[in-house]
Amino acid sequence: MITTSRETRLQLGQQLLNAGIVKPEQLEQALHIQESDGNKLLLGEVLVQQGFCTEEQIMESLARGYGLPFARINPHIADPRVVDVLPREFLEKHHVLPLFKVHGKLTIAVSEPANVFLLEEIGRITECELLVVCATAREIQNTLQTHLPQANVFVIDDIVGEIDSASLAVVEDHNLDDIADLESAAGDSPVIRMVNHLIYHAVHEGASDIHIEPDDNALRIRFRVDGRLFEKMRLPYKMLPALVSRIKIMASLDISERRLPQDGGIHVMMQGRPIDLRVSTIRGKTGEKVVIRIIDNSNVMVNLEKLGFSYETLKLWRKVIASPNGIVLVTGPTGSGKSTTLYSVLREINDDQVNICTIEDPIEYNMPWVNQFQANEKIGFTFAAALRSLLRQDPDIVMVGEIRDGETARIAVQAALTGHMVLSSLHTNDAPGAVTRLLNIGVEPYLVAASVMGVLAQRLVRKICTNCKEPYEPPVNLRKAVERMVGDMDTFYHGAGCTKCRRSGFSGRIGIYELLVPDDAMRDCITSAPSINELRAQAARAGMINLRQDGMDKIKAGITTIEEVLRATTAI
Repeated sequence: MITTSRETRLQLGQQLLNAGIVKPEQLEQALHIQESDGNKLLLGEVLVQQGFCTEEQIMESLARGYGLPFARINPHIADPRVVDVLPREFLEKHHVLPLFKVHGKLTIAVSEPANVFLLEEIGRITECELLVVCATAREIQNTLQTHLPQANVFVIDDIVGEIDSASLAVVEDHNLDDIADLESAAGDSPVIRMVNHLIYHAVHEGASDIHIEPDDNALRIRFRVDGRLFEKMRLPYKMLPALVSRIKIMASLDISERRLPQDGGIHVMMQGRPIDLRVSTIRGKTGEKVVIRIIDNSNVMVNLEKLGFSYETLKLWRKVIASPNGIVLVTGPTGSGKSTTLYSVLREINDDQVNICTIEDPIEYNMPWVNQFQANEKIGFTFAAALRSLLRQDPDIVMVGEIRDGETARIAVQAALTGHMVLSSLHTNDAPGAVTRLLNIGVEPYLVAASVMGVLAQRLVRKICTNCKEPYEPPVNLRKAVERMVGDMDTFYHGAGCTKCRRSGFSGRIGIYELLVPDDAMRDCITSAPSINELRAQAARAGMINLRQDGMDKIKAGITTIEEVLRATTAI
């Protein structure tokens, strides 16, 4: 926000008064605060700090005063191919954002429309005629962080298409004996198109991972969709060096290192939305295997209602996460959706009145206005060390990606007992197992009893494809197993298999849950350091719905199948 002269400040204030945004006494108070502070703060900043109006209202009034359009900015508006016409440091320093370029005219969003010297410099650097719109510095910065999470952002929509045999032959003909050959091959259009093709279709089909696996004579490309791997295509083995080198270049890895494992990240734009990729390479007997984890924010930033909670469980879960302090745990094996649940919780409880800090390894999703920190054991910034430091940052809510050891657990417990809300995850089979896990890693039973507010255990089961869903008659033993838990059922459903679901009969996944909320009897039980069987018995007496029961309810509702629920809950 800008305004430097008294005349301009009064003009802004008069505009706000005329629009009924602020009251006369509020304007006088803001001007008095500004004058007494030696004009260090701008009038708009004082008005926002005092809660008299919003930043959007200030910028809209300024835009009107300068005869410029006011725009609400988000990542879908800005063309990612245009954002980098100005250096990253310049964009962040001056809070400006190139939006799009048409016929040599660059539309740019600024938060300081009065700074004519800045606009002249932008015109000189870009050599473009400028069309200026006003936007808030906050929205500009959020969009910049989305489009430029790191220096390199790859737009894969531009070079993507079907790969024909002629293109593959071009790649196979390369002689890839040295690094120069590798770099040359990795930069060829057929290789770029192939990598973009894989990423594009993996995202389009909802895959969570891409596996590039060499064998003696071929490359197998597999996608993991809804937790299951399926083969997408096979390629000639000679394409391996060029493909791997292209992926390494995108992930800023060392293409000359083929013996040791490497890990990196890629940031891509697809159809205007940012997608993060985590790359892992490792040498096998027939060459380097590559796995690309796809992290799509649009799939994780969902409301709690869409995760699959029953009405009563969701009502109780919301009561748990509204606690002012204590530990709230989400448990389950790898790939059970714990991170999605935790991020959905943070999204629900985040507002301007709380300070939320997270410690993650790695940071999987960027959340606006949440302070996220990356753990790094190589430099001693462990979960325990990070948590200890964050407690001096005046947090209200702390999310620890995972409690892995006794030290982290003890610090988390102490934080919970001193007025903080601590969210975290554990790898246990069920909710009572989380209590046993804390006891086993050295937390005193009375501390566990006093600090744990709730434990949510979860699994993911595949949903029946709605396109080929049909009634069927399950084996008698399976029917009886379900009816023992949910009562008589007239109709069971499954997916017959169709092209939409790749003949699997399933499309998408949904969570099944059990929620343990300790009552007085459970807390008394915990203080005696009980066995896991004692905890489960006590939870059952308290009326906890376990994972299998919740899964059976989803079978009765026609959402999933008996086989899926039994597979997900067999180890419990």
